[in-house]
Amino acid sequence: MAASLLCRDKRSAAALLKAECCGQGGRGAQLLGELLDSVLCPERAVAEAEVIEWCKCLMAGGESFDDFCQMVRGYDNATLCGLVWTANFVAYRCRTCGISPCMSLCAECFNAGEHTGHDFNMFRSQAGGACDCGDSSVMRDSGFCKRHRSATCSNIPSVPNELMMMSEHLLPRVILRLIQHLRDGYSEPVSDPATERDLQKTLQQMEPLISLLEDLTKMGGAMRCILTRVLTNHQIYNDLSSGDLCTGEKTYAKKNYEKYLTALKGSGLVCSEERSVTSVLDQMAGASNVTILGATAGTGQMDSSDEEEQDGSQGIGKRKRVKLPNSTKDSSIMDILKHKCFLEEILFWTVKYEFPQKMVTFLLNMLPDQNYKIAFTKTFVQHYAFIMKTLIKSHESDTMSNRIVHISVQLFSNEELARQVTEECQLLEIMVTVLLYMMESCLIKSELQDEENNFHVVVNCGEPLLKNNTYWPLVSDFINILSHQSVAKRFLEDQGLLQMWMNFVSFFQGMNLNKRELNEHVEFESQTYYAAFAAELEACAQPMWGLLTHCKIRETQEYTRTVVRYCLDALQDWFDAINFVDEPAPNQVTFHLPLHRYYAMFLSKAIRCQQLDLDSLLPDQEMLMKMMVHPLQIQASLSEIHSNMWVRNGLQIKGQAMTYVQSHFCNSMIDPDIFLLQICASRLDPDYFVSSVFERFKVVDLLTMASQHQNAALDTEHERSMLEGALTFLVILLSLRIHLGMTDDEILRAEMVAQLCMSDRTHSTLLDLIPENPNPKSGIIPGSYYFETMLSAVADFKAPAFEPGGSMQQGMYTPKADIWNQEFDPIMVILRTVYRRDVQSAMDRYMGFLKQTGKFCGNPWPPYRERAPLNPSYRGLMRILHCKTLHIVLFTLLYKISMDHQNMSEHILCMVLYLIELGLDNLLEETVEEEEMFGEERCSDSWFHGTNIATNLHHIINYVRVRLPETAPEVTREPPASTSSDASSFVQGSRRATALNRESSNTAQVFSLVAERRRKFQEIINRNSGNAVQAAAVRPKTSKWTAPNSTPQLTTTILEVRESMLSLLIKLHHKLSGKQNSYYPFWLEDSESTSRLDPMQQIHGDGITAIERILIKIAARSRQNKCSIEEICRKVAPPVPPKKSSSADKKALDKEERRQKARERQQKLLAEFASRQKSFMETAMDLESPDSDVAMDIGSSEHQDAETVYDCVICGQSGPSTEERPTGLVVLLQASSVLGHRRRSTEPKKLPTSDEEQIYPEDTCGTAHDVRITDLQQIFKDSSCLQSVSIGWEGGVYVQTCGHTLHIDCHKSYMESLRNDQVLQSFSVDKGEFTCPLCRQFANSVLPCYPEKSEEKSIWSPYTNKNLMTLIKEVEEQQEQLGMFPVSISSITNLSKEMESVMKDIRSTTQKKYIDYGKTPGSPDNDFLFMYSVARLNLELELVHRGGNLCLGGASATTKRSCLNQLLHVLAMHMRLFRIDSAYNPWARLTRLTQAIDLGICDDEKPEVPLLYRDVSSLLLILVLSMPQELHKEHFTCIVKVLYNLLYTQAIATLSVKFSKEERAAWKNSRKLKTMCTDKSWEVLLSHIICELSKGKLYCTGDTDQVTMLSTSAWSPQSIEYSIQQFCLPFLRTTSLLQHHLFGDDLPSCQRTEEEFGMLASYLGLLSPSLQSSDEVNSSSCLEWPIAAPGIISQWCLEVTTSAESHSEQVMNLLVQDPQWSVPCLLQLPENYNTIFQYYHRKACVHCSKVPKDPALCLVCGTFVCLKGQCCKQQSYCECVLHSQNCGAGTGIFLLINASVIIVIRGHRFCLWGSVYLDTHGEEDRDLRRGKPLYLCNERYKVLEQQWVTHTFDHINKRWGPHYNGL
Repeated sequence: MAASLLCRDKRSAAALLKAECCGQGGRGAQLLGELLDSVLCPERAVAEAEVIEWCKCLMAGGESFDDFCQMVRGYDNATLCGLVWTANFVAYRCRTCGISPCMSLCAECFNAGEHTGHDFNMFRSQAGGACDCGDSSVMRDSGFCKRHRSATCSNIPSVPNELMMMSEHLLPRVILRLIQHLRDGYSEPVSDPATERDLQKTLQQMEPLISLLEDLTKMGGAMRCILTRVLTNHQIYNDLSSGDLCTGEKTYAKKNYEKYLTALKGSGLVCSEERSVTSVLDQMAGASNVTILGATAGTGQMDSSDEEEQDGSQGIGKRKRVKLPNSTKDSSIMDILKHKCFLEEILFWTVKYEFPQKMVTFLLNMLPDQNYKIAFTKTFVQHYAFIMKTLIKSHESDTMSNRIVHISVQLFSNEELARQVTEECQLLEIMVTVLLYMMESCLIKSELQDEENNFHVVVNCGEPLLKNNTYWPLVSDFINILSHQSVAKRFLEDQGLLQMWMNFVSFFQGMNLNKRELNEHVEFESQTYYAAFAAELEACAQPMWGLLTHCKIRETQEYTRTVVRYCLDALQDWFDAINFVDEPAPNQVTFHLPLHRYYAMFLSKAIRCQQLDLDSLLPDQEMLMKMMVHPLQIQASLSEIHSNMWVRNGLQIKGQAMTYVQSHFCNSMIDPDIFLLQICASRLDPDYFVSSVFERFKVVDLLTMASQHQNAALDTEHERSMLEGALTFLVILLSLRIHLGMTDDEILRAEMVAQLCMSDRTHSTLLDLIPENPNPKSGIIPGSYYFETMLSAVADFKAPAFEPGGSMQQGMYTPKADIWNQEFDPIMVILRTVYRRDVQSAMDRYMGFLKQTGKFCGNPWPPYRERAPLNPSYRGLMRILHCKTLHIVLFTLLYKISMDHQNMSEHILCMVLYLIELGLDNLLEETVEEEEMFGEERCSDSWFHGTNIATNLHHIINYVRVRLPETAPEVTREPPASTSSDASSFVQGSRRATALNRESSNTAQVFSLVAERRRKFQEIINRNSGNAVQAAAVRPKTSKWTAPNSTPQLTTTILEVRESMLSLLIKLHHKLSGKQNSYYPFWLEDSESTSRLDPMQQIHGDGITAIERILIKIAARSRQNKCSIEEICRKVAPPVPPKKSSSADKKALDKEERRQKARERQQKLLAEFASRQKSFMETAMDLESPDSDVAMDIGSSEHQDAETVYDCVICGQSGPSTEERPTGLVVLLQASSVLGHRRRSTEPKKLPTSDEEQIYPEDTCGTAHDVRITDLQQIFKDSSCLQSVSIGWEGGVYVQTCGHTLHIDCHKSYMESLRNDQVLQSFSVDKGEFTCPLCRQFANSVLPCYPEKSEEKSIWSPYTNKNLMTLIKEVEEQQEQLGMFPVSISSITNLSKEMESVMKDIRSTTQKKYIDYGKTPGSPDNDFLFMYSVARLNLELELVHRGGNLCLGGASATTKRSCLNQLLHVLAMHMRLFRIDSAYNPWARLTRLTQAIDLGICDDEKPEVPLLYRDVSSLLLILVLSMPQELHKEHFTCIVKVLYNLLYTQAIATLSVKFSKEERAAWKNSRKLKTMCTDKSWEVLLSHIICELSKGKLYCTGDTDQVTMLSTSAWSPQSIEYSIQQFCLPFLRTTSLLQHHLFGDDLPSCQRTEEEFGMLASYLGLLSPSLQSSDEVNSSSCLEWPIAAPGIISQWCLEVTTSAESHSEQVMNLLVQDPQWSVPCLLQLPENYNTIFQYYHRKACVHCSKVPKDPALCLVCGTFVCLKGQCCKQQSYCECVLHSQNCGAGTGIFLLINASVIIVIRGHRFCLWGSVYLDTHGEEDRDLRRGKPLYLCNERYKVLEQQWVTHTFDHINKRWGPHYNGL
């Protein structure tokens, strides 16, 4: 039966089977099964077209498949969009509507939804995704589009059974066939290239089948429901896949199943052979959490018998494995997979084949079905370990990672689903176990601290797993599920999980250890630090931030306690593992301490949000001391790196230091580190802490009162910067409040202010620089309302500006004035600067603000800011400011600075004063009232008696015992009774200290920073352990850099000091001000209390201000201090320090005197220089003003005795241009089509943004002229046609100059030197390109300057009162003479050679097609046409640059740099070579009646072009430039007058054509006009012309179409006069410019445009002086006929009517000339960029019909092109380059659709111009990376248009590169 069905037509067979299936009995199903056995037979190719066709027909059950699809869609009950997309798809994300940060919408749903005013962005999908529209678990309902908002299941009818019946029977077999194909095609190992090819082939073969399934998923809910049933039904899977089919005779099925079982073997996380080894080691490991598998050393001495066993674990010692706690060894995670349904096996093969895109899309397309989603999520979790195992082995891990995340983000973003699989499928355990398993493969032994006894293991950052971020998908999923509260709660409650997690985090603790190179520069700079920072941020910090978001309230405080407990345990284990006692190993640093940071961040949360007691969470003192060491080591190392002490380690160490503080890392790295140090400082003994800091920064030896010292740890050049670093660190530690009580608002504000103070910022840069919570699912979302409000509070917006150089400025935010005044905090700036120069930049900006507002004019110091109050838990931090050790350091440093010791700096003093002021502002309560009087005599045996800074400030130190080299200038003396020991005299250890103490007990108690610190540490350990043995074991080791005891040069001396900190401060005031007794307490002058003056008013200023402010505070805090200040100041002379003090003062005075003298000298020099400059300028003005005018604008009409003098910018010589040594102007020749793009309408054309809109090129100037020349060539003689028009509207040559001149021989040698120059240049010297040696403007030729002799000058005289006929005769005579051009071509001079050379350059500038318009290419007529057209184009372009009219007049800036005069000379010289045949000379036909030439002499000879068809401006240039000798002005005026007559006649003829038949008849027969017989009346002339033209067939043709252009009522006398004037104006403008350049007259100007006609007519001499004064100028009054008007007009009309007989159609069009064109402009762009993007980014290319990868738009004509598209390449030219040649003669302006930027192509170069679309913050979004809405910036677009019109792209844009025709 099946066989007979196969023979039948598929549709009828399907209908028959459907009928059978609907009937009773199972016959239909049996028949279908038989048929499918044949159709889906494994022997047949899976994707045969026949097979797919059968499947479609059977499913449709006799209907056509399309109809079936339509019917099924009718029952679609899905409310989700679910559209699945792949990488690079453009989607949208709306933060306002999103609940999950992963939400995304397809463009269709986004545009159909309501998102106006929302915080959304467009993005290009990296890994692919799916549309969430309609899913209320991911986004708010208000954001759904109309389609998915209204969709509800209620109104959808239920699906009829018979419709889907065939699908239910068929689909299991189709899916089985798919699985069989996948089983057959798979073969291990994948690493083999041949196997990989086979796998690809397998995938290709099954594509049509997968496509069919994909089509089914798109049919909607009804079909998805059937598919879900088939995919998830266990019974169907059992029966078909592994049940009866696989036993017995069916050998194919059996083999197929065996292949599947083989593939399954490796699917467990730990392979079977590995498992035996692991279990043995588990037993050996005992209770330890982390073990290393096997021995760590001596791997070489193993027996050969052991080697086989080791293969399983890949070599003990080489690969170290982590013991997994037993609780996680769940069979579902570790064991081989077992499959129970099709879905599970399909996913298994999807993983095996490394996630083919088609499979992924099919699996995701099913997600809108809720049952499927749950089943699929569970299946995905079941395979999770297997997926990650496959990922690690994959070669294409990047692609695979993206595809995994593409799936997982859809599943785990839903909280309910995530919770369900966490509970039911142990998702968290699986993830953590897999993470541990993953990292296990790349563990190495840590070398931190004690290398021999270190048992800690860390990840090796050089491994591909870390280097390539292979762990990213897993960590990303982990972060995703931790964002759900229910899942995070479960994680925090599960102690086993937390234990495993801490084990995982400890793998990163101490990774990427840096060892300082002390001898030679490191050979190979490792770049592993990128991987290390990324790993800590992604694998440790982001999950930490995720967990922290769920520990915000008091109810969750138990979780915090648990995490803190586990952190401490892990830290204790770590200290034990690295064998850490109390001293860090020298010259080592790791920036990675995630355990410390976890502890710090959870501690911060506990105090800040959960009000827990800090002490209950802190460990004992010994543990705190240990915890402090490594973060402090990092801070010291930062200082070392910036001091260039790590320079031998290469640049990468600087990279690490910068990354550590960089905005994306700082709040996960430096901030927690500093917070942890703040906690340690608040709980440890302050003396111990301070001495630790100075020892860690290696500056203990520097803290001596002696002027010389030996530092065993530091080189002298590093001492200052390390001391600055130590003090700055202390200031940051005591000032920073980020975790000590600041609110989120205050933190954001402080961060914003710090960034804005460094530099003005764009909005996006600021967003990027503000440290955000790295976990996007928690905390403030930047860009939200919260951020914007804060920004507007602290900053002002500066709109985008344009710099003269052409660089585009972005919209910037700049700090408000009161921010500088009240909130600029240099400490925050120092903390947040990645580059040290940013601190200086902030200070410079601060100084600028102070000067501008007049607050302070000197060099200001960083302003002191009072700090926010501390959270009570951290009050102990302030004890640091009240400890003897710090006071001794401060005293020592004040003393050293006052004594000018070496290595002291202003910054050190600034930080010392900052610390004193902080101490005064944070006096401890119990000591504030301490006002006892301590005189000198009480201070018998130590530095200070107490710890209160207020008291210690006035305490006088008399003598100090110092250790110093014997060479030091201090004199040894016997110790007096009261001596203090120097702060850093003895660094040898505590025993030496006690011995010395016994020795000199009568003199001083020895105080050593380091000894003191060691003693404290010993005490604490003894106290904690109570065990003497342990105390002995923790014997402090002397660091390697400590000075040895046997240094012979040191000797002990007693130094007399007799100073207190107060006296030193006052002395420093004197020193800084440069005056003795400069400080006098103001309260002595004014007896009112000290509180009258608020010290905080004195924030802005320098060191003097700071000292005064501190002294006021000191006086206010204590009476005793106030008295001491008064006492010190009352002394007539300040206290004399020993020996050096007088010399120091003298030095200061000398210095001041020297400075004063230097200032006076400088003033004198400046005054002298200014007077010299003034006199030079005056003489230069006298001498040069006429010359410079001439040099710029040669050919001035002034009479000069001397020749024009030019300056050569290369050799610097001045002189005239001669025939033998000509001078030339530096010029740029470029082909231009700008004028060709002019249109009639003044409104610019809009860019089409829909299929309905189009741009037609017919109405452009270029097209109109092309049509005209073609029409003329059809009727008239070619040579005559080529003199009747101008070309160059497209591809004409424009010549511009910078105005500088050079000798042409100098230029040649300059070019030669450029050719030999090896430096890479942005221009091509071989093409003659260069930059002007003076102004660096781009150029490519030199235009020779014509030598003007004084006798020639007299020729250019103003015209005399000769009458018109005389002048006409003179012109005619001149034309008939032989050329009397002074530089005759026959005598070849250098000048004529150069003129020929530049003419060649001009020709080669443009393409051949823009030159050859004649029928015979290369004819002289063509050259003649080209040459005068160059002049025409340059005149017309100057007119455009002046705004299209000459109302403004004058010699504007364009004229100053005009080279038209020189250009006209060059063109004239070449045009004079062509003689116009006198028979056809237009002059004769213009000025007198000629014998009627028989126009039809012979049939093949075409007639001449009638004068009424000829372009008058072209005629003018022909006549002027081809005159055999220089032109007199009177002759020029004569030519203009004659041509005006012709122009006027053309205007009236054109007008007559526009009249209606009736109007023409009325004018023709007007009797009134017959009585008037004046030649100067337009009425008479109009009537006459209509009569004459009516004689031919001219008017008959046009009546029907063109006449009705204007209604008859419009033609009033006024409108006719206006129309004539408008027709004549373009000619008058061009002619005026020509006269201006030829004779140097200044152009006149007028106020109103209506006055322009009269003004130009009188300028050209067309109006007689008597008429010039009248207001209304009549166009006809300018006429001056040489002979009777009717006669000559009749002659001109006859030429037209004769030609009209044979070509009546074209004649009408040719007669209607319209010379008026609007100014050229670019296309009008839509306001919103999205309009362009949505229409064009998916638009197919016209030529290749594909969607281009990089689509682009020409902004001149709107053509859509492929950028770099190989498909549209023609003769190795890509489409953009080709279009730039066709549309702009080599200049193209293209908008790149996918990047929003504009590129400009100019010849063989291109540049990235910038963008004309900006976001609301005035910023570009290049490549649409941010995806914010963009709006047109009209100012920028105007600048672009201006550069195009003025041809200044080359000059303004600096960054050009060659495009090699590849754009």
